[in-house]
Amino acid sequence: MTTSPLTAWYQLVHQQNPAGIDALLSDKVVFYSPIAHTPKIGKEITKKFLTAALSVFFNDTFSYIREISGSRDAVLEFQVEIDGIIVNGVDLLKWDDEGKIVEFKVMLRPLKAINLIQQKMAVKLELAGA
Repeated sequence: MTTSPLTAWYQLVHQQNPAGIDALLSDKVVFYSPIAHTPKIGKEITKKFLTAALSVFFNDTFSYIREISGSRDAVLEFQVEIDGIIVNGVDLLKWDDEGKIVEFKVMLRPLKAINLIQQKMAVKLELAGA
């Protein structure tokens, strides 16, 4: 039996290992970031954003606190503390019939958290050449 994209995403997050990102994404994935004004299209740029996010978001306080899922999509609410700021957000995922993620959208709150994440992600993305 093939692992569902949602199960694979949870494993990747739990292991904090970006090596599995490539296998999860469609070549034409569209990524919506709270720190970018326009959607990012394609596997390569999406991998850069998600790899940077793994190093910024995922510490010992990170947890998914709610899941709403269907047969080809899911909303995952998360919470994490970074530099003393509680960051609350959602990952919205859609996948195709082959189990490849075709859309990944991240939304964050509060504004203080968005500003913090923008600063931290900018450093990681610059290092990644994004």
